[in-house]
Amino acid sequence: MPTSRNGTILVIDDEEIMREILETLLTREGYQVRLASSGAEGLEIARALPVDAAIVDIMMPGLDGIATLDELKRIDEDLAVVMITAYASIESAISAMKSGAFDYITKPFKNDEVLVVVRNAIERRRLVHENRALRQNIQERYHKFANIIGRSSRMRQVFDLIIQAAPSRSTILIQGESGTGKELVARAIHTHSSRADRAFVTVNSGNLPPDLLESTLFGHVKGAFTGAVYPKKGLFDLADKGTIFFDEIGNVPLETQAKLLRVIQEREFMRLGGMETIKVDVRIIAATNVDLRQMMEEGRFREDLFYRLHVISIQLPPLRDRKDDIPLLVHHFLDKYGEENRKVGLEVMPEALDVLMDYDWAGNVRELENVIERAVVLCTGPTIGADLIPDHVRKAPNFSMPQINLPPEGISFKEVITDFEKRLIESTLEAAGGVQKRAAELLHIKPTTLNEMIKRYDIRPRRKRQANGAEPAEAPAAERAASAVVGPLTPAGAFEEK
Repeated sequence: MPTSRNGTILVIDDEEIMREILETLLTREGYQVRLASSGAEGLEIARALPVDAAIVDIMMPGLDGIATLDELKRIDEDLAVVMITAYASIESAISAMKSGAFDYITKPFKNDEVLVVVRNAIERRRLVHENRALRQNIQERYHKFANIIGRSSRMRQVFDLIIQAAPSRSTILIQGESGTGKELVARAIHTHSSRADRAFVTVNSGNLPPDLLESTLFGHVKGAFTGAVYPKKGLFDLADKGTIFFDEIGNVPLETQAKLLRVIQEREFMRLGGMETIKVDVRIIAATNVDLRQMMEEGRFREDLFYRLHVISIQLPPLRDRKDDIPLLVHHFLDKYGEENRKVGLEVMPEALDVLMDYDWAGNVRELENVIERAVVLCTGPTIGADLIPDHVRKAPNFSMPQINLPPEGISFKEVITDFEKRLIESTLEAAGGVQKRAAELLHIKPTTLNEMIKRYDIRPRRKRQANGAEPAEAPAAERAASAVVGPLTPAGAFEEK
């Protein structure tokens, strides 16, 4: 940043009249000016006092302008240095610019020319400092989330939301596919809140029947149910003054949702079988990998609870939407499991990294972590090649767009799209070994949707070649006609005969 109102300029010139002219001109414009009659004197000033720009005469006795420029850049690499020469030769200008000069002017110069160059030099220094400060701020800002790996724009948005939301007491809903790191985000919010020194309690929402879940959350009194021999405190008691995290909130039964709503609204609850109201100060964070709005429409999730949870929403992107982060994640997991298995210094070969980058990661970061852990355990040398990547990752289908061959008489758009959709499903099912869940993951649709489409198109397992070598019966004429238009649809490597 400028060291005076407009900046401080160091003028180094062996001619006294030139120093006086520049001092008068620059002082009148609001700059603070320091003068030196030689390169050596100018370097002493630069080492002792801060300056924002320097004007240096190229032709000086003793230490010339180029040598002075080199030393000034060693003292302050960001210093904007403007060279002055009485010789308008391209050689001296090029030499100065190659040595790091910001610009140059020739004698005799115009006052306006000098002022424009100096203003640009000061502005350039300001921008350099601002960019460096911004980079440092970003590094410090995101270094806080050491367990959440990512530098993509989508993840920076997540980090910004964590920073903004953490200090509040507002309820937060984290949405994202399974394996995207929802609990890591919840822990980061807790860690950067005023509750960081208190408990972070995780509730696995769907693993317990309603009565047992309520007892686990709110506790119970003696005799509340068969086997309740002693009174018991619940997880809300443990989370008092801290944070409670509901993993997969969509699995909470409707009966329990009503009681959870009361805790959010009133900050109080009653133990199972009890009559006493217990006050509690708890930050609630919930996570889900399902569409809660659809569950509301189906009557499986309370609308009032949804809006209470949805005060602040954080949407975690799937790994396929932030593939720029895959190399970072790979190196993170290499370090983690390399140290764990005493195999430090492992590297992933470029062809293996290409395979990892091409895959869509239906299981997201968790699936990638499992693949890297497996590779680390199985590798016998210092590198991990594509052969250590599981088959389902290496041989994932890569569909290419079909060639469109429109006949002169035209064809029904609806029929072509229907046939394309049917054969796409058939090809994906074959690539997935007939497993509908895996095929749905490859197509990025819900298994129930895929199942409905299979029934609608009456898709059945493909007939195998007959024992006597005869081909299966020929496809219907309509299907053959549509095939002629859209062409064959084949996932790369999916139909190789073995």
